[in-house]
Amino acid sequence: MAHEDNPDFFKGRGAQVNIHNKFLKNKYVSEHIEGLDEPLLENTATQLFEETPKKIVSESHSPDLSHMYSINPYQGCEHGCIYCYARNSHEYYGFSAGLDFERKIIIKRNAPELLEQYFNKKNYKPVCIMLSGNTDCYQPVERRLEITRRLLEMFLHYKNPVSIITKNNLVLRDLDILTELASMNLVHVNVSITSLNEQLRQKLEPRTVTATGRLAVIQKLAEKGIPVRVMAAPIIPGLNSNEVPNIIKAAADRGALAAGFTIVRLNGSIAEIFSDWIYKAFPDRAEKVLNMIRECHDGKLNDSDFGRRMSGEGKVAESIHQMFRMACNRFMAGRVMPEYDYSLFVPRKGKQTSMF
Repeated sequence: MAHEDNPDFFKGRGAQVNIHNKFLKNKYVSEHIEGLDEPLLENTATQLFEETPKKIVSESHSPDLSHMYSINPYQGCEHGCIYCYARNSHEYYGFSAGLDFERKIIIKRNAPELLEQYFNKKNYKPVCIMLSGNTDCYQPVERRLEITRRLLEMFLHYKNPVSIITKNNLVLRDLDILTELASMNLVHVNVSITSLNEQLRQKLEPRTVTATGRLAVIQKLAEKGIPVRVMAAPIIPGLNSNEVPNIIKAAADRGALAAGFTIVRLNGSIAEIFSDWIYKAFPDRAEKVLNMIRECHDGKLNDSDFGRRMSGEGKVAESIHQMFRMACNRFMAGRVMPEYDYSLFVPRKGKQTSMF
């Protein structure tokens, strides 16, 4: 049965279940359906929750993330990408990594003020900070709240380098700021494209912009002189792995200067969520895809080993690596992302110069 014909399939959402949060002792269940007058209903609308953190810049010490600094103005993501590793972080808020991740979005309105405090620390030396390391900083709610735009204004005000990763064309709203940052070598934009196949995209990433729309984003950014990289990520063996060359060529044709990729890893609760989804969305090839993922991760779906967790290993992984290298050599030879300029940063201490 195709997922469109399955009455139990949540259309417009990635995850099909709200799996149990391992940090919670209790959960709601329907144990005796025949004894209920009506089914146990859930609120399917997107809900916003406010958080007021005391700091906003996260620093990663993972050996395979090269000392990354990041800001996440939002936790949870309405895009609903089924494979998203960030789903696990929702459990720390008492929510499920499944449907809750897509329907219960945590917002941090004070992120720009906290970033200004970070820049004005006594011993701060400029580093590139990523928007976002976890969930998409241009997800739908950003259109109304503009937290990401205010963060970019702060980066421009202090002339601090910033790297953006997104799959939403809302990034084009901020072309004015991005163009100014690019003129000083202070920004890179990374656009994620998982598939050029629209039917597959709708199942993998139900509330995201089409691949055609993302390619248009790459072209418009490049035309404005904003350095842009395509992220073919994640690559899922047996599902989108054959598309790597076409994704890189299409992005290169529109002005992308570089490409990157990761092999899918189903860490934590994602293994259960993804497995449930693929048996419903692609029942005919679910076993094959899951077995190929295991082959890339030492026989496991859940792989947390540094180095292998994002790049994979073994014959399946090596064939993907080789395909990626050949495509980059063919379509992006001689292209390079410009270096960031860290010399322009000037701290502006004191209330009289504060943006707020």
